[in-house]
Amino acid sequence: MTTPMADFTKQGREHMQKAVENTKRELATIRTGKATTSLLDTVRVEAYGNHVPLNQVASVAAPEPRLLTVQPWDKSLIVAIEKGIAASNLGLNPAHDGVIIRIPIPALTEERRKDLVKVMHKLAEEGKVSVRHGRTEAISKVKKAEHVSEDDKKKVEKEVQKLHDEAIKQIDALVKGKELEIMEV
Repeated sequence: MTTPMADFTKQGREHMQKAVENTKRELATIRTGKATTSLLDTVRVEAYGNHVPLNQVASVAAPEPRLLTVQPWDKSLIVAIEKGIAASNLGLNPAHDGVIIRIPIPALTEERRKDLVKVMHKLAEEGKVSVRHGRTEAISKVKKAEHVSEDDKKKVEKEVQKLHDEAIKQIDALVKGKELEIMEV
């Protein structure tokens, strides 16, 4: 049987890891100079009367470093998919030949790279805020716990703080890697 203190630590850890994973997912959608299939993860397409994620109506591939291809499973959706990609504010210009959509990935200008780094830092800060919120929530539950010694409370608080520090380091590492990727010419 787990103790309430162990549950608080576990809940804090889960909250912080979700924040890190969410930040990782969001950073993956930021465009670098290279083609990556995750670039189109946020694209929604009007299909069969609904707006659905692109990956539910087509397969996406990156056959070359500066090219993405989208192969619709239903050829009648090719124009809708092309419109969805064009409307996604990713700065991409898709073109199709009736069978496959080709999306050339243009090189990023220095100014655009700097803008993307700012956006990336903003997303990372949101992730860090979520991690801090998880720590605060866990520690406040620990402090409110009854029938627990002060030593045990302090021990759990230190454990939660350690989890927080690790999660922040993970986000910082993600940011550093992504920044190098964006600024690479």
